[in-house]
Amino acid sequence: MRPTRVAFLLAGLFLLPGLGLCEHNALLPRPQKIQYGPGHLLMRELGIRLASPSPAEEDRFAASEFARCLWDRTGVQVAIVSGGNGPAIVLERTGNLDPLPVPGEQPGPNSREAYDLKVTLAGVEIRGRSSAAVFYGVQTLVQLVEGLGAQASLPEVEIHDWPLLVYRGPMVDMSHGALPTEAEVERQLDFLAHWKVNQYYFYNEASIELEGYPLLNPDGRFTQAAVRRIVAYGRARHIDVSPCLELYGHLHDLFRVEKYSDLAAFPHGGEFNPENPRVMNLLTDWAEQISKLFPSPFVHIGFDETWQIEKAAREQGAGATPAKLFVDQLGRVARLFQQRGKHVMAWADIMVKYPEIVAQLPPGIIAVPWYYEAQPDPEYKRWLGPLTAHSVPHIVATGVHSWNEIAPDFDTTFENIDTFMAAGRKSHALGLMNTVWTDSAQNLLRMSWPGIAYGAVVPWQSEPVNHQQFISDYARLMYPAAAAPEVAAGLEKLARSEATLQKVLGQDTMLALWGDPFAPAMLKSAGEHREDLHQARLLAEDAQTHFEQALALAGEGTTLASLLFGSRLLDYAAYKFLNALEIADRWKELGPHPSDEQLWSQMGSDITYQSHGRLTDQMDAITELKEIYRRNWLAEFTPYRLPSALGRWDAEYEFWRRIQARLQTFTRTFKEGDAVPPLESVASAP
Repeated sequence: MRPTRVAFLLAGLFLLPGLGLCEHNALLPRPQKIQYGPGHLLMRELGIRLASPSPAEEDRFAASEFARCLWDRTGVQVAIVSGGNGPAIVLERTGNLDPLPVPGEQPGPNSREAYDLKVTLAGVEIRGRSSAAVFYGVQTLVQLVEGLGAQASLPEVEIHDWPLLVYRGPMVDMSHGALPTEAEVERQLDFLAHWKVNQYYFYNEASIELEGYPLLNPDGRFTQAAVRRIVAYGRARHIDVSPCLELYGHLHDLFRVEKYSDLAAFPHGGEFNPENPRVMNLLTDWAEQISKLFPSPFVHIGFDETWQIEKAAREQGAGATPAKLFVDQLGRVARLFQQRGKHVMAWADIMVKYPEIVAQLPPGIIAVPWYYEAQPDPEYKRWLGPLTAHSVPHIVATGVHSWNEIAPDFDTTFENIDTFMAAGRKSHALGLMNTVWTDSAQNLLRMSWPGIAYGAVVPWQSEPVNHQQFISDYARLMYPAAAAPEVAAGLEKLARSEATLQKVLGQDTMLALWGDPFAPAMLKSAGEHREDLHQARLLAEDAQTHFEQALALAGEGTTLASLLFGSRLLDYAAYKFLNALEIADRWKELGPHPSDEQLWSQMGSDITYQSHGRLTDQMDAITELKEIYRRNWLAEFTPYRLPSALGRWDAEYEFWRRIQARLQTFTRTFKEGDAVPPLESVASAP
């Protein structure tokens, strides 16, 4: 059994040492109705009983998951029993299996996913209409357990719970950056099941094997057999794995192959030419294959960010407009899937850019308006207004801010989810899709798990989520009790370090990391934010200390190694730009005509010295981090794109080596009385 499955994730629930404490475990998501009583029921006295005389596989899975999680969590073994009248945990499904979300569902206390949970001194009852409802009750029951071993118990409690929104799940990017291993996708599904997610959008540009297309991204794709296994793994956990495709733009991986380059609006570009008759032949074949591969009733066909469509319309001449090209092609592709029984989704950015086409959208299409910043306007009117004006069904899409950041920006992530969710409630959104992108091609996705969990909790519970309390509660539910406070403190410091560094480098800290710190504009910004660089380092070092302590207390729990790496890389980034600024300061202090002694004391001994100088600091740090990064990459991803990603780290080392060599050459050849040139002329010398 992999230690990273849900059993491991739940093995460290916050432990209460006694039975009489008035404070109970945090529950995420918070149930809609919950009432505690005064007593406790000891776990060692219980068995698990399935109320149905002919339980289905899904019923047995819920029971076995609880038994496994309880053993890992407390060391208490409970048996699954077939009868008897003694105290037991009774799981009762009162209706059909209905394990997955389907089109047209409604939320509320009588919904498919609603469950009742009751703990008394006589036993435990979990009752729900579907197997999914019972499974969600089991997830809550695991969170309720207090204590260890013989003292493990459940508090007296009565819970009535249901989701606020029907459709809840992340979209995970499999195409912009690294390719997750099949085992890592399963880890993600285990993790998501804990937060009562019911959808997982599998984002694919060219990362799924399609029969008849051997040239399409052969080293960076899932086989169809792997996809089928992932779909089945998700279904067992009541998660519908649905395809999220790109069937207009974002298909450079296809068009860079010469055989298909003429299908693009512009050769080797990124968008289809809808006037080419071969395009629909290819899309018909893809629609057939994808529809067979994914049994989900939903398919997301993309259609976002069609940057070349305006130029394509101009080249087609009179009568062609970007809006017409878009809506005509959207209708054609939507019908391909609707004819195969699918309910079609599409990104809404182009729809709202050309609001005149909203009334012409294909019947039944579900729009997915996306926006990843916090509070662009109080009601997100730009993104929702054109859709609500025409009663277009929609699911709002938020973002986990980690695609171009060194470490996730949880503040912006949480605020974006909160505000778009609030606007979506007013616009009667069907659900929330929380997107996880990998645009920088350097991301370690495990660092983003708190943001993914937050995006699952918010659309379930009705009451707002306190950001700071969420981090603490999340850590208590994810890690052993002794380590949880350290993880919570580390996450808080990590997020603050990232936010502070953004004041200097802008939002895209991972992209800015590789820039030249001696560039005049960068030195100017660093000089204006010297204290921010100092604080970013202190916060990153605090985060390192907390994560190191958590590792010592808990051992590696899937995510701690990547979080520790993130804190170290933030420290490196802040030091890089602070170091360059201080080197520039030293250079200025030399004056126009320094002596040999000044040159050595202010440059040679402190900056260019071979073993312990400032430049050697950077070379040592980046080579150490490169190896740690490689290990973390291979823990999550296949080797696909790893050499390309590591090339940036090699270039970073070479940058500092060249700077050191140039400054050493300058100090060796400088003669007293010579004028000191500008630093940039030395640093950029061949």
